[in-house]
Amino acid sequence: MGYTNRLKPLSVSRIKDAGMYHDGGGLYLQVTIGAGGVINKSWIVRYMLDGKARKMGLGAADLVGLPEAREKALAVRRAVRVDRIDPIEVRNAERAARRAEAAKAMTFEQCAHAYIKAHEASWSNARHRKQWPETLEAYVYPTLGTLPVASIDTALVMKTLESLWDEKQETAVRVRARIERVLSWAAVRGFRQGDNPARWRGHLDQLLARRKRGAIRHLPALPYSDVPEFVGELHQHDGIAARALEFAIMTGARTSEVLGAKWSEIDSDVWTVPGGRTKARRDHRVPLSARALEILSSLPRKGPYVFEGHTAHMTLLKMLRRMGRAGLSVHGFRSSFRTWAGERTSFPHEVCEQALGHAISSAVERAYQRGDLFVKRRRLMQAWAEYCGKPATMGKVLAINASGARAPFVHR
Repeated sequence: MGYTNRLKPLSVSRIKDAGMYHDGGGLYLQVTIGAGGVINKSWIVRYMLDGKARKMGLGAADLVGLPEAREKALAVRRAVRVDRIDPIEVRNAERAARRAEAAKAMTFEQCAHAYIKAHEASWSNARHRKQWPETLEAYVYPTLGTLPVASIDTALVMKTLESLWDEKQETAVRVRARIERVLSWAAVRGFRQGDNPARWRGHLDQLLARRKRGAIRHLPALPYSDVPEFVGELHQHDGIAARALEFAIMTGARTSEVLGAKWSEIDSDVWTVPGGRTKARRDHRVPLSARALEILSSLPRKGPYVFEGHTAHMTLLKMLRRMGRAGLSVHGFRSSFRTWAGERTSFPHEVCEQALGHAISSAVERAYQRGDLFVKRRRLMQAWAEYCGKPATMGKVLAINASGARAPFVHR
């Protein structure tokens, strides 16, 4: 057969030893032995261009047969000798073009899902993990979700944020930051190019009003004098959501802490909220009052969570709506408790603050107060539970002070 066509299809299949087997015209069968003695065969074509030796792969031998390998090798020789172009550079350019087309097809929503999947393991805050997809679903996907991520520009980002910025600026600030992070991820992965149209400094800060500072927006809270009546009304509702809301009131805990509570965190009459779920990022021991323990004893144990099946953040808000109290917030009951403790008990400031899991702000106080005032907090939470359980029409209620003695105060 002369210089070319030295190999035969049968001989190609029978070769077992590692090496380079020349077919002619620069075409070689490359045989390697992998792990476990696995034999790998592939086609290689060698050529010279501008005095430099080049080598180009043509595919695996089990996918590319000998006749097809010869055709590919011939095409390479023609490109080099006739057109004076490098086939490797041509192939790389074609691959880059295909990747660019694929990038154009990659939507913002696909990139967002990929970003969340890559980072959610590092988000220790359960509420944070839930808010990411929820806010994108509610405010971003309707305008940007199906668009190619490469085509998103400032005008589209502004279309997404502008009305939200006027109505819910606190939410809009978080949404903008999340859009920026998704677009940054897409740029690093090669799905888009250019500046990030969602960046704030020197860009969107010129188009959107600066975030309002100074005035603190307080979440709607029920006056503490109305809490006993509310709790009495809550007792008329069955279901785990109602008990979860009452448990939140009894413990003064945050919504995410209550709905994320696990049976394994409760030891007798103490509930220890892990630092990963607290705002202060440290374990928080919660003394459970008699009523809080009654609530726990009434619940079925169907899984690891105390309020199984009710871990969504909106659960307690929906409960308030069913009671016709849509104007209230669950967090507001923490304010009700704190105001009651400050105005109607003699417990020290630091006891009341630690009951809510607040960090002690003063460095001096932190230095001298290394404990968590648990015994005093136990008395405080029991006093709160007793207050919440009193008839709303009572004129006098007994409060327990820090020493355990009872002192009368007027219920207004």
